[in-house]
Amino acid sequence: MKKYVIVTLCLLLSFGLYGCAPKAPEQPQAPADQGQGAAKRPVTAPEPEIKDVILATTTSTQDSGLLDELIPLFEGQTGYRVKTIAVGTGQALELGKKGEADVLLVHAPAAEKEVVAAGAAINRQLVMHNDYVVVGPENDPAGIKGAESCAEAFQRIAEAEAIFVSRGDDSGTHKKEKELWQAANVTDKGKWYQESGTGMGQTLNIASEKGGYTLTDRATYLALKKNLSLTVLLEGDQSLLNVYHVMQVNPEKFPQVNAAGGKAFVDFMVAAETQKVIGEFGVDKYGEPLFFPDAGKPDIY
Repeated sequence: MKKYVIVTLCLLLSFGLYGCAPKAPEQPQAPADQGQGAAKRPVTAPEPEIKDVILATTTSTQDSGLLDELIPLFEGQTGYRVKTIAVGTGQALELGKKGEADVLLVHAPAAEKEVVAAGAAINRQLVMHNDYVVVGPENDPAGIKGAESCAEAFQRIAEAEAIFVSRGDDSGTHKKEKELWQAANVTDKGKWYQESGTGMGQTLNIASEKGGYTLTDRATYLALKKNLSLTVLLEGDQSLLNVYHVMQVNPEKFPQVNAAGGKAFVDFMVAAETQKVIGEFGVDKYGEPLFFPDAGKPDIY
């Protein structure tokens, strides 16, 4: 009988010690079968990859240095990465018409409206303006300084057969220049009229080397002025206003475009903070702004 009591007491003591022992950590259960008909467990989506935003723009925004100021701000605020294609406005608009860009920053209002009307671009917003100036050698062989209008200045250049270097690249500046020649009723252009087929910066360099005249946006001229033998000879004419718009390439027509990135860039360009940066750009270096912010103003262009 004593043996049974002792055995019983030993067993009870063993169970008591086992109950006091620390429990082993529970092992995670294997995921339930998620075959057809099985309920799927919620999955946390990974953070989206940074998407490139293709910006097609005129060379003046690049050559003036404005994009060097704005793009890092946009990328820092949004996480997008901008790929810039700086060409003439005509070429930039063509990229938009083919769906080969996500957003456009250009300065040829009439041509822009055609692209919007064709359904290739949407969300066109007024951004800023500056102006065109006619520059040339300081000795002014055609005597355009003091002309009462740009039309008169262009007539004098043609009559003197003084060298005039055109961009000749279907850019916004080239489109404006052709309008000015038409307004001056100058149709016959001889060897004195030369086309560079390049951007604004290079065209200014060629005009400087050849002692010729050219039409340029003020911003690019001021940015490159120290390396040029050119001076402003005509400015202030109403016909020399230079207006910039930004617009998205239409994602309904071109599903492959980065619609969210394009819209983000448009929103960024017209935001109050960005407009302030645009209005201050160039003041510290040139003593005057290179562009004037216009977002939110009536768009008559």
